[in-house]
Amino acid sequence: MTTLDHRPSQKAPVAGAAQTLADALRPIVGGELPVELHAWDGSVSGSGPVVRLNSAQALTRLLWAPGELGAAQAYVTGEIDVDGDLDEALTHVWAVIGERGLTGVSATPTTVWQAARAALKLGAFGRRPAAPSSQAVLKGRLHSKSRDRDAISHHYDFSNDFYEAILDDNMAYSSGYWTSPDMTLEEAQAAKLDLVCRKLGLGPGTTFLDVGCGWGSLSLYAAEHFGAQVTGITIAAEQKKFIDARIAERGLANLVEIRLCDYRDATGEFDAVASIEMGEHVGQGNYPTYVEVLRRSVKPGGRVLVQAMSRAGKGGGKYPGGGPFIESFIAPDMTMRPVGETVDLIEAGGLEVRDMHGMREHYVWTVGAWIDRFEAALPHLRTLVPEEYIRVWRLYLVGGGMAFRDGRMGVDQILAVRPGAPHSLPAVRDY
Repeated sequence: MTTLDHRPSQKAPVAGAAQTLADALRPIVGGELPVELHAWDGSVSGSGPVVRLNSAQALTRLLWAPGELGAAQAYVTGEIDVDGDLDEALTHVWAVIGERGLTGVSATPTTVWQAARAALKLGAFGRRPAAPSSQAVLKGRLHSKSRDRDAISHHYDFSNDFYEAILDDNMAYSSGYWTSPDMTLEEAQAAKLDLVCRKLGLGPGTTFLDVGCGWGSLSLYAAEHFGAQVTGITIAAEQKKFIDARIAERGLANLVEIRLCDYRDATGEFDAVASIEMGEHVGQGNYPTYVEVLRRSVKPGGRVLVQAMSRAGKGGGKYPGGGPFIESFIAPDMTMRPVGETVDLIEAGGLEVRDMHGMREHYVWTVGAWIDRFEAALPHLRTLVPEEYIRVWRLYLVGGGMAFRDGRMGVDQILAVRPGAPHSLPAVRDY
């Protein structure tokens, strides 16, 4: 990725739309704009990373959807551009927000009026712009089976070819495990899969349920490397097709079965159960049901491993799904919470938690590797999807990496056993 240059640029005369916006936003941003704003009329104001308003419609979006959602909509449609490195620019803006104590600042009637007057002056008043085509539109009752299928399909049935260009050869779409800084993405993901299988005590003939199996990275690894008898479940039809093809290619039909199945409909009792970054999609109200499925699906004394993303703040804070952009474009209806609350829910559901392994930094390194692959694959990706989706994914990857880096989100492996029979978890563990 390119490096952002903070040297002063050749500025147009400070006048016009940029200065009008700077004056209107001064009370909201606590002073001078923290960016060098280039407006559509050629005017410039502020200092810092270069942000370009290519159309007055960007302001219209922000009037209808103030804050993150409107800004994201304008960015993915190309109405807003950021010069240079997006991560560096967003990091700078976040730093200014912290320095000026702007977190949680609410607009007053006066600031709203000033912004509206500026928008009127600039011709930005108008009907609500149509939502970008990449934005999710879901209908039906929250976390009904049909709505959950639509939510998962929006993101995971997007394009197998697109994901293949970004993910490792295992197609693991979750945090890797970086045991050394010079590992490749493939090695880090294999290390994660190996770690999960060892924590679960898998071996030849062990029956194993993979709840929310994605593109089959764990299901296939458990069969190929540990000889486990695997059942994977997913509600993403394109993922099942992908895994079924790999099962056939690798001659694993006798060891792996993939079911197109909602987790609530899972049947059978297994020696071990895992669910890797899937519980975030079940919703807060359904999490006890999710835990009950994990508990009933494992034999007494058997092990359950949950790898879960977490979100700072009680109940996941104001945006337990990750924020307006993520919740609207990437993972609608997702719910995260602090890891302690997830542990409480798992224990309340009748499982005994034995280990909790924090891995937040590993996600920073994983996302960094995905970004490198994404940028390198851009010519190919642009043959697969419209430019709007490229911009969605750049914002998603950069923003996600920042959230893990800055501690707003985390990821943890929680290992539990089902009471009712002796377990085989060693008293001294070497992972």
